[in-house]
Amino acid sequence: MSFEDYSGIWVFIEVKDGEVVPVSLELLGAGKELADKRGTELAGVLIGENVTHLADTLYEYGADTVYVYDDTIFKNYRTESYMKALLECCQKYKPEVILYGATSTGKDLASAVATDLPTGLTADSTILDIEEDTGLLLASRPAFGGNIMATILCKKYRPQMATVRPKVMKALSPEPGRTGQLIEETASIKEEDIRTKVLEIVQFTTQKVRIDEADIVVAGGKGLGSEKGFQVVHDLAETLGGAVGASRDVVEAGWVEHHHQVGQTGLTVTPKIYFAIGISGAIQHIVGMQNSGLIIAINKDPEAPIFQSSHYGIVGDAFEIVPLLIQQFKQAFNQEVVDHV
Repeated sequence: MSFEDYSGIWVFIEVKDGEVVPVSLELLGAGKELADKRGTELAGVLIGENVTHLADTLYEYGADTVYVYDDTIFKNYRTESYMKALLECCQKYKPEVILYGATSTGKDLASAVATDLPTGLTADSTILDIEEDTGLLLASRPAFGGNIMATILCKKYRPQMATVRPKVMKALSPEPGRTGQLIEETASIKEEDIRTKVLEIVQFTTQKVRIDEADIVVAGGKGLGSEKGFQVVHDLAETLGGAVGASRDVVEAGWVEHHHQVGQTGLTVTPKIYFAIGISGAIQHIVGMQNSGLIIAINKDPEAPIFQSSHYGIVGDAFEIVPLLIQQFKQAFNQEVVDHV
C-alpha cells in the first residue's frame, strides 16, 4: 500500500426524509479545515434515491466535489447496498480520510466499511486534526470513563476513518451560489444481491422536547441525592419549556431513562442555555455539553470541576436555589403576558 496514492478528505453524507442530516454539514466544516491544512480537496459521498439535487447544498457548505450514487436500490439505508457503493468509490478514488456522523446509520456503515477494506476506525471522536506533512489523522476522544483524552492514529492503513457525534463540530456558514464538481457513479450491486429487505418504517412522535434539539436543557446529577430530589430538575425544565438532561450516574441509578443522558456515553447537546444542577463535572459529561451557548452551574461544592466549564456558577443548596429560580421565572413570564395585553 502506497500512501502517496491516497488523497482528499471525504464526508459520508447522510440523508433523512429527503434532507441532508445536520451532522453531515457539521463534518463538512471540520473536513474543510483538514483539507485546507493538507492542501487537498473536500468531497462528499451522497448515496440515496433522488438525492442528486442535494449536491448544491453540499457545495454551499464547503464541498469541492460530490460523488453521487442515486438509485432506487438506495431508497432506504441497508448496510450491504451502502457499503458496496462506498467501498467501490474508495477503491476507485482512494481518499486519505473519511468522516462519518456517529448516528445509527453512520456507525453501522463506518464499521462495515472499515472491516471490509480493511482499515482502522476511531469512534465518537470529539477533536480532529491532521499532520500537514504526513496526512496522519489525529482523532481524539475521551477514554477510561472520561478520565483522559486519547488521540488515536492509523499509521499503517488508508483511508483513515472516524465517526463524530452530532453537534460536536460546527458547520460553515453557507455560501450561496458556490459550485463544485459532480461525479455520478453507479454501484455494481443488484437488488437480488441484498439479503435484507425493508418491509415497513414505523414512525412515532412524542410531546416531550428532544434533548438534542432543545434551546434550553436542565440537567441534574447524583448530587441531588435521590430520584425524589431530581424532581427539581423536572420542575425547572417544565417552567422554562426545556428538556431534562442527566449525568451518567443518574441514569445508571434509574432516576431517568438513558435518552436523557448527556456526555460521552449519552448525547451531545448545544442548547442556548444549559443548567447543570448537582453535577460534579467529569470530563465524560463536559464533552457532551461544552459547546452550549450559556452554561449555568449550581453546586454546593465550590471546588466542583463543573464551575471551570461554566459561564455562571451558583454555590449553594439546589433545593433552596432552584425553587427561587422557578418563582422568579414564573413572575417574569406573568409580567411579560401582562405587558402584551
